[in-house]
Amino acid sequence: MTNMSPLPIGGTATPNEAELGTIARVLYEHAGIVLAPGKASMVQSRLGKRLRALGLKDYASYIKLVTSDAGQEERREMISALTTNVTNFFRENHHFETLRSTTLPPLLEKARAGKKVRIWSAGCSNGQEAFTIAMVLSDMAQDLAKLDIRILATDIDPRMVERGRESLYDVGALNSIPQAMQRFVKPEPGGVRVIEPLRQLVSFKELNLHQNWPMKGQFDIIFCRNVVIYFSPEDQLKLWRRFEAQLAPGGWLFVGHSERVPLDGNTALTTAGITTYRLPETAGLNGGPKWH
Repeated sequence: MTNMSPLPIGGTATPNEAELGTIARVLYEHAGIVLAPGKASMVQSRLGKRLRALGLKDYASYIKLVTSDAGQEERREMISALTTNVTNFFRENHHFETLRSTTLPPLLEKARAGKKVRIWSAGCSNGQEAFTIAMVLSDMAQDLAKLDIRILATDIDPRMVERGRESLYDVGALNSIPQAMQRFVKPEPGGVRVIEPLRQLVSFKELNLHQNWPMKGQFDIIFCRNVVIYFSPEDQLKLWRRFEAQLAPGGWLFVGHSERVPLDGNTALTTAGITTYRLPETAGLNGGPKWH
């Protein structure tokens, strides 16, 4: 008798407890994502496709691959398969209302004074969050093309990063874009595509938040929404601190509806709205990785 979970025709097997534990450990070690108990069927439905694509007969063989030195590329595929990507344009719209009313006006003036403005959409999924920010910016500033404003959009999932670069979305995406803002997308075969001026504002990069951040410079705005909830409490705290160190004085941090930054004695961040935080203008420049 064997402890392996075979993958029969149709791929209906589920990983056994030991295999699920190993998959969870690899996912955590390489992406910081905590695989909650009771996710065997989810793992089966998502990784079963990978086993069939690779011609592997069981989860033990797959685990042997992703834990080997030669399995680096398949580990990326595994993380991609097990990552939850839920997004839409103007999701949690109160954040974009804050951008329009409070956050962006002084930053636009800063840019018009010849200074740069940098925005980061961390855990950007397929790019709809970053392009929503770009839509709001473009709607507010007819002179946007003349200003030194850039948006960095990063995600751990290379497939999502590539979709963001393509910027082609199902026509159903229009349902979440206000009518007045639909001028920022155009119909194409297969859906709607973000217009070129907005695409030029956004740079898409693959980035694992739990590894080194190769960026230079600090950000005026960071969006990281509904991402940190998948991490352990200890890793969440580390990430909040790293985001704070990456903010410029007066910088803004927007988080997801289920997330809260602990406002204790170890942070200079203050509440600035619903799941919105800000550094004081007088905050000292922090160290850490930079991007420009």
